[in-house]
Amino acid sequence: MKTILKKFFKSKTSLVDTLPPLRGKVIANCPLNKKTWFGVGGCAEVYVEPADIDDLCRLLQFMPSVPLTILGGGSNVLIRDGGIPGITIHLGKGFHTIKFDGTTIVCDGGVSLMELARAAAKQGVSGFEFLSGIPGTIGGAVRMNAGAHGKCLQDVLTSLMVITGEGEIREIDPNETEMFGYRKCYLPSDWIFVRAVLKGVEGKSANILATMEMYKQQRHNNQPVGVKTAGSTFKNPQGLQAWSLIDKAGFRGYRKGGAMVSDKHTNFLVNLGDATAKDIESLGEEIRQKVWDDFGVELEWEVKKMGIEKE
Repeated sequence: MKTILKKFFKSKTSLVDTLPPLRGKVIANCPLNKKTWFGVGGCAEVYVEPADIDDLCRLLQFMPSVPLTILGGGSNVLIRDGGIPGITIHLGKGFHTIKFDGTTIVCDGGVSLMELARAAAKQGVSGFEFLSGIPGTIGGAVRMNAGAHGKCLQDVLTSLMVITGEGEIREIDPNETEMFGYRKCYLPSDWIFVRAVLKGVEGKSANILATMEMYKQQRHNNQPVGVKTAGSTFKNPQGLQAWSLIDKAGFRGYRKGGAMVSDKHTNFLVNLGDATAKDIESLGEEIRQKVWDDFGVELEWEVKKMGIEKE
């Protein structure tokens, strides 16, 4: 597979020239390091921000047979130093609408979770406070079944609009489809989540904001803030906590190249400023091996790795 991807990336034929006319943003060899929270990674062979749903469907319906990558808010991903071959799609300004109908929220896939939580608080709609401290977008939150404080995205999702890899629009009812697991979604990886219908409950804005502030303080007390990190690196094994296993394995504050295990929360890897994606991934793999050797527990990456290694 890696050899195939490298052939795509080295191709002298301009992939941009094979795309249908689009109204959105199209950039060849687009640097991606500034589009992720880790601040590392190579370029997208072609980066596309569709203008709207019609633009996205047009792209997918006529797209050449090349790798397709969906990039959300960049908070839970590690883009490798060799970049991403093929087409990288990001839901930009055309996918940022939030609409309220009582306690029901219709939200585009490109809306950030913090933006959603704040809008709900302003409208007096409770049930979304847990999202306020999770980085990323609605689309990414669905893909990861993101959660915190005992709740996850599936608890508030009532309907989902997706665009398949062939450019077909579908409506998904989560109650009729077994689509979620712990920090994962079982729907096809090339489906793009463009709109979600979410259900909350009536609440008072002051109480909602107070809860969000409490969560913020907890986050500041227990997690690294103001640094280049992608959030939780590994999923919690069943009945265990990843940070505790990593801590007991002796990795608190441990450094490898420009990457470090946070000395505040050991399930967070940090780019000290000059890390490469390889530094971060190698550090993560070293942690996984040591935890397995010491405790017989296999840590699973929560951070999604994308692209190819640099030659």
